[in-house]
Amino acid sequence: MIYNLFVYHPAWNFNLGPGTMILVTGSATASPESFAEMRRISLEHVHRSRGEPGCLEHGVYIDAENPLRLHFFERWADAEALKAHFLVPESRAFARRLRELAADPGGMAVYEAAKTRV
Repeated sequence: MIYNLFVYHPAWNFNLGPGTMILVTGSATASPESFAEMRRISLEHVHRSRGEPGCLEHGVYIDAENPLRLHFFERWADAEALKAHFLVPESRAFARRLRELAADPGGMAVYEAAKTRV
């Protein structure tokens, strides 16, 4: 499922099976003028989010091919933890500010994943 960057709607239904986790990927591109502020608020957001219940991993990374693009990668224990994260007032404020600063607000995708052996 692909959703607008960091905009949560309570009607989203993740329909997860047992033993699964949630993966979230996203990206946003800054302008040269907005990059430093986007990076700062993104780091603040991921550091705060790592302390939330059910957060297994939360990071922001600079694209090696486009140094103005930030990529986000998150792992959540379950859909309820992710839904709670989307409702945290600071998460909502971060999403609004990121969209304001971004030259291209990009997007976000949410995946259901299960660990497997190969």
